[in-house]
Amino acid sequence: MRLLCIVALAVVLADASSLRQKRQLIRKKENNNIEELCKDRGDEFFRLETDGDCKEVYRCTRAGLKRIQCPDGLAFDVRQQTCLWKRHVKTCDLLSKPKKVLPLLKTDEPLCPTGQLACGNSECLDRELFCDGNLDCTDDSDENACEVGVDPNGAGVCEPADCALPECFCSPDGTQIPGALEPAQTPQMITITFHGSVNVDNIGIFQDIFRDDRQNPNGCTAKGTFYVSHKYTNYSAVQELHRKGHEIGVFSITNEDDPDYWSSGTFETWYDEMAGARDIIERFANITDGSVTGVRAPQLRVGGNNQFFMMEEYGFLYDSSITAPLGRVPIWPYTLDYRMPHKCLGTSQNCPSQSHRIWEMVINELDLREDRNVDERLPGCHLLSSCTSIQSSEQFAQMLRSNFDRHYTTNRAPLGLHFTAGWLSGNKNFKKELNKFIDEMQAKNDVYFVSNLQVLSWMNSPTESNGIRDFAEWKDKCDVKGLPLCSLPNPCPLTTRELPGENFYLNTCMECPKNYPWVEDYTGNGFAL
Repeated sequence: MRLLCIVALAVVLADASSLRQKRQLIRKKENNNIEELCKDRGDEFFRLETDGDCKEVYRCTRAGLKRIQCPDGLAFDVRQQTCLWKRHVKTCDLLSKPKKVLPLLKTDEPLCPTGQLACGNSECLDRELFCDGNLDCTDDSDENACEVGVDPNGAGVCEPADCALPECFCSPDGTQIPGALEPAQTPQMITITFHGSVNVDNIGIFQDIFRDDRQNPNGCTAKGTFYVSHKYTNYSAVQELHRKGHEIGVFSITNEDDPDYWSSGTFETWYDEMAGARDIIERFANITDGSVTGVRAPQLRVGGNNQFFMMEEYGFLYDSSITAPLGRVPIWPYTLDYRMPHKCLGTSQNCPSQSHRIWEMVINELDLREDRNVDERLPGCHLLSSCTSIQSSEQFAQMLRSNFDRHYTTNRAPLGLHFTAGWLSGNKNFKKELNKFIDEMQAKNDVYFVSNLQVLSWMNSPTESNGIRDFAEWKDKCDVKGLPLCSLPNPCPLTTRELPGENFYLNTCMECPKNYPWVEDYTGNGFAL
């Protein structure tokens, strides 16, 4: 009997050992599969299958695969590596972000003669052909390693001794005040900018914010900057904003929804959208003084070197699309002669890597904490219209004053407040709080509400606060009175074959075109049948 028990126990132990070995083999196989699945993925999110609702993705961690799911109504875009509204996601049939062939920039032994670099297939090309916006390698790899700090022809770090105003401005960390002024000597500039169309839906908001009785310490009315998109814009209203001394910039013709359209846009795409938008604005808003020189990219999707090559060639002065991450001290605008003094912020963002003689009116992230000295640090917010955590007018008011203090008590870098008119009107009492903030700030003797161009004019000739009242560059169109240049604009009913089935009214003080102006038909006459 005892012998039988011993035999039975041995069988049980053998079975347990066999089961344990099977589990170990299964676990090992799973780990091998995960290891293979996760090879060279880094922090990338990917799908295990394309069936389903396009919401579920995975990420490799030390503990294994981590499952992540987008909220209802959203889907995951593997190209952009983020959740977006489902209607905007076109990558549900992809398991992972497509891999690009990279050039062989660093190898143990040189692969190419001096002055040349190797493509991903070991083909040798002249160094200057890499990251120039053209596909020269037969595997296209010459344009696939062009990020800031990676581009073999990238801009170097700031050299203050070789960078002098007014043509060039940089500092190692971006926080230095132009002219080496002390903060107490520096006027605190605040820029209010809007982007999008200008029409009857929002012109009343603009008139209320920039009232004639609202003046800066130098006696001039507050000025703003308007980045105008073409579709649905009333150009007689744009003409009136310009007459009153506000700055007009460009925000594209199409305002295309697809972020890749902008991030991967060619030189020609950026020319068509931005130089074309400028042509339309200048013609139909009758702006003839060459002041339309600023660009803001839709969705702040920067177009890399292609965007800035275009801007240099076609006479644009500055861009205002790049965001600087929230830091203890904000960043001053800088020229792109040298490498950006901060991280390129944003998922799949395509910041310029090479040297460009273009100013960057950098967007400093806003601090959303009510008390910066006590509250736990939160992610920053670049456009006020993207600050989803601001739910009440009280929060909005607190955020305005807290961020003013952050700029005013450190290096007095310009404080940018960037809106869409729809966001401001769609949130109850927000406009009222903004008006209260403007009145409160204008009671100070060293705070000025100015346009982005006025910021740059001051940076080109830094002037202390006690001398700024007579600063000539801010006296142009100081306090404009009188009636609009035309009281009865032409409401031109138009169509274009580029947008079949759509009808538009183009309001302008100028003569009506034959067609609705569009990409490659900036006059409205090119597609006439």
